[in-house]
Order: sequence, then structure tokens, then C-alpha cells
Amino acid sequence: MFKPGLSQSLKLGQKLSPQQIQFIKLLQVPTTDMERRIKEELEMNDALEEAEENATPREEFVAYEEGKAEQPEAEANDIDRNDLGDEQLSEYIGPDDSYDNTGKLPYSSDEEDRYEVPIVQMSTLFDALESQIGMLDISAHELALCHHLIGSLDDSGYLTRPLEAIQDDLAFRSSIEAEIPELEHALSIVQRLEPAGVGARNLQECLELQLHRKEASPANTLAIKLISKYFDEFTRKHYDKLIAKLNITESELRDAIQIISRLNPKPGESQTADKVSYVVPDFLLIVENQEIDIKLNIRNAPELRVNKAYREMLRTYVDKQKRNNASQEVKETIQYMKTRIDNAQSFIDAIRQRQLTLLRTMMCIAERQKGFFLSEGDAKQLKPMILKDVADEVGMDISTISRVSNSKYVQTDFGIFPLKYFFSEGITTDSGEEVSTREVKKTLSEFIENEDKRKPFSDEQLAKMLNDKGYTIARRTVVKYREEMSIPVARLRKEI
Repeated sequence: MFKPGLSQSLKLGQKLSPQQIQFIKLLQVPTTDMERRIKEELEMNDALEEAEENATPREEFVAYEEGKAEQPEAEANDIDRNDLGDEQLSEYIGPDDSYDNTGKLPYSSDEEDRYEVPIVQMSTLFDALESQIGMLDISAHELALCHHLIGSLDDSGYLTRPLEAIQDDLAFRSSIEAEIPELEHALSIVQRLEPAGVGARNLQECLELQLHRKEASPANTLAIKLISKYFDEFTRKHYDKLIAKLNITESELRDAIQIISRLNPKPGESQTADKVSYVVPDFLLIVENQEIDIKLNIRNAPELRVNKAYREMLRTYVDKQKRNNASQEVKETIQYMKTRIDNAQSFIDAIRQRQLTLLRTMMCIAERQKGFFLSEGDAKQLKPMILKDVADEVGMDISTISRVSNSKYVQTDFGIFPLKYFFSEGITTDSGEEVSTREVKKTLSEFIENEDKRKPFSDEQLAKMLNDKGYTIARRTVVKYREEMSIPVARLRKEI
């Protein structure tokens, strides 16, 4: 029988400080959002301000190195300031005379030109369709139905909701009565808009809509028949059955397939700007004379400092308190201002610690994967590397390295790569050498690229081929790697 009572127990735990939490949050902020995050802090804390136009990162970092700003608490195995100090940091974020507080990259013009600046079309699918529908000569009722249908399309341009549900929405939300045939007619109007295939209710209808827009030809007529009447056999690549059923030659089927393969299964995505994802790299990695040079992108992180006028104001209040008995109001004001200044300095230190952490992580990755960068991206040169390897080397927690690798990118002269690309497990070859699983995947991909598409390799055959190369791989592992690379099974890779 349970008896109530009191007991004592000891527990060992670690609680994150506000400074640690702030650092961790900043570490996860992508480069594109840093300016917004800094502006938010500037608006919230009047003790924080952007540095003057003639300030340089070196001046700020020298003050930091001389002990004029305290290092924020972080995790137990924090960055050693003496290991990679602020003077070293300033080398990696550009020389003093290249610094610009307006947010430009602190690199020479040649280096800045290396950064790829993405240009995004700011018109959405909804905008494009609305502008087209407004130019059609249709009735006000048809126009209202078309507007509602356009608003019901998903990002890929499909109408996934049944017309009966849209009919109910029109009645209850807009007080518009519409029969199903009327909605069918309105949908046919939407389906005549650009891009071709928009307004389809499934993939089959989407492809049909696009095919009917193409110039008439025997191959296009056959393509329409394949999609409209033999869609299931076509998607399963039962080519021999199709040739027999349709009494066509292999060449005729190949021409029709070629037309279908050029269609867009998601026509709306080409117009959906708000879903376009683009990358602003966090690092620029340059290889010159077999030496690797790394720069940190601080385009969106202007230099910050504690407001000098705010410090002077605090000093005035403190002097006033020393000269005579200060009122409760003055004491509260002093405490408020001290808190604001402390918060401002903590934010500045967290940003600097973020820069140090990013650089140290990228420098470690570059050194460990030097062969990859010197070979201009040969995946076979990648070495096995896990989060713990980097964490141990830079003296930080695995969770910190994970946050960096999952959200940061590096630009090289041969492409932009997420940092997580460089992490992979290793396997041991027959010769006893440890190689990256990426090397194995690269070899597997090459086997599949060069296979006879009439008779694609099975997973068993691929496993044997890899074993013949010295990679001890089971069939189930081949299946795993193939699926991770989004490569379909042999049956679906078959061509004619």
C-alpha cells in the first residue's frame, strides 16, 4: 500500500544560460535572414546601434580582444578566443579598407563577383492567371467562377478539390449559385490559360492538356492515345504490351515517349515565386596554387556596437547617485539602462561567436576534405567524416556542429554545396581502405548511367558489380543507396 512521504534525491543537470540560448538561435539563422534579425534587435534595444561609417571590423575586434567586451557564456567546450582570435577572424571576413557598413561583402571586388546573386521572378501563379483571365471576354458570372477556381489551385497548378466542394464554398462564402456543368465550363476556361496543363485535376489530365496544345503530328497523336487510354500501362513501362495492343513499331513508340518526356508534370511551379528556394552561401571557398582560402559572408550582418550616448547617459545617472541619495526612480532607471547595455553587448558577442564557430567548422571541413576541393569536386575524393569528427577537432558539442552543417552552404568555383554534403559514413574495401559512402554512391550512379536502358541492371547485379570493384555491399544496401539518390527500380528505368 502506498504511503505518502518526503524524500530527497540529487540530480546532475545542465541548464542553458540566456547567452547560450541566444548564441544557439543565432547560429541557426541563415545568412539571408541575418539583416532582419539584427534590425529586430536594433528596434527592441535602444542601447544597440550600427557602427559609424568609418568603423572597421578590426577596430571592433581589437576592442573585443583587449577585454573591453566579455565573451558570452556558451557551452562547456566553448571557443577558445586565443585559438582563433578576433584579429584572425578579421582576416577571414576581409581587410579593413574593404569594409562597408551598408551591408556589402567585405571582400575585394573580384571575390565579391564570385558570389552568385540569385534573381527571382516575383510574380506568383495566382497573379499570372488573374492577369490572363481579366483579358478574356466572358460574363461576370463566369469570371467569378474562374476567380474562385484559380484561388483553389495548389502550388503545382492542380485543382485537387472536387467541384462539389467548390460549389458549396461559392454558395456559403460568396452567395454564388453554380451548377456543376457551369463549374466544368469555367474550369475549361482556366485550363486554356498559360502555363499549359494548369487547372488539371490529376497528372493524366495535366499531360493531356499539354499534348492537345502541341502541333498535330503522328507522334503527338500516339502520345495522346497513350496518356488518355493506356496511362496505367505507360507509367508501368509495359512497352512490349503497348506495341502489341496498338500495332505500332518500337520507333513510333520511342518518338511518342520523347514528346511525353518533355512535358511539365507540375506546370504551376514555374510561376510560383513565393515557393522558389534559392541559396545565399555562407562561405566562399577559393583554391589558388593548391591552397584553400575561406571567406565568411557577412553581407547581411552590419557591425554593431553599444550606443555611446547611452553609455554617457548611464554614467551621468551613476554620478548623480554617488553625489547624493538617489531616488527610487533614478535607481530603477540605472538598472534598466544597465540591463539594456548588457543585452546589447551579449548580442554583439553572440554574433561574433557565431562567426568564429562558422569559420572554425568550415576550416575543419575544408582541411578534412581537401582532396575534394583540390580535385574540383570529385566525389570519389570525399573522406568518411561524421559530426563527431569535426566536433572533437574544434572542441564543440556535436549538436552545435549539427546546427551549422544542416543550414549552411559554401560556394566554390565548381558549385554551391550544403555543409551536410561533406558528412558521410565510411565502409572498408577489400584492400582494407576506408572510403566514404558517397564514393560508393558515385560508383553506383555511374553503373546505372551507363547501363543498357533496354535491360537495366537489377539490384542483385549492381551489388555484384560493386563487390567486384572491392566494395563489400549487400543487395539491401544497394536498395538503400539507390532510394537515397531517388533512382527508381530497374523496371522503371527501362527504355526502348
